[in-house]
Amino acid sequence: MSSSRRLRDYRHRILGKRAVLGAAAGATVGQLRNVPHEWGQGAGGFAKRFGSHLAQCAVKETIQLGVGAWHHEDLHYQRSNLHGTWPRMKYAVKSTFIVPRTNISPRTNRPGKTFALGRVSGNLGAGLISRAWQPASTAGIGAGLASSGIGLGADVGIHVAREFWPRKRGGKR
Repeated sequence: MSSSRRLRDYRHRILGKRAVLGAAAGATVGQLRNVPHEWGQGAGGFAKRFGSHLAQCAVKETIQLGVGAWHHEDLHYQRSNLHGTWPRMKYAVKSTFIVPRTNISPRTNRPGKTFALGRVSGNLGAGLISRAWQPASTAGIGAGLASSGIGLGADVGIHVAREFWPRKRGGKR
């Protein structure tokens, strides 16, 4: 993948529809649960939660881009050609953690698949780094690790949804 394509994908991932909708969904859940409570309710609290989720997404994607490029990972989800619910579900979950190499890695000199180090480190880093701007009630390492797990769970859910979502017409995936 070319550098310009990676940069275009990166911009889309931090500024695109999915990022904005994801931040809005996260802010809505936080607003309903009043977490963190220091941010309060109303438009001001929602704006802080929304901005926090967008910033966390940017941190995740930045780490994921750098580590994924360094580790020669193709983090784009590729649908399976499998039949049946369980084989497709298993494929979608596995594809969150095991990804194709972008090319032959100079370090390993072999094609194939590799651990999704970029995705895992992106979620872990975003969960922990985002604690820097969180108020005291959500600023601990435990909350950061929980946020990382939620991020990985969301990635699994997105892959499952993409696997089972109807295919576009014209043969495009």
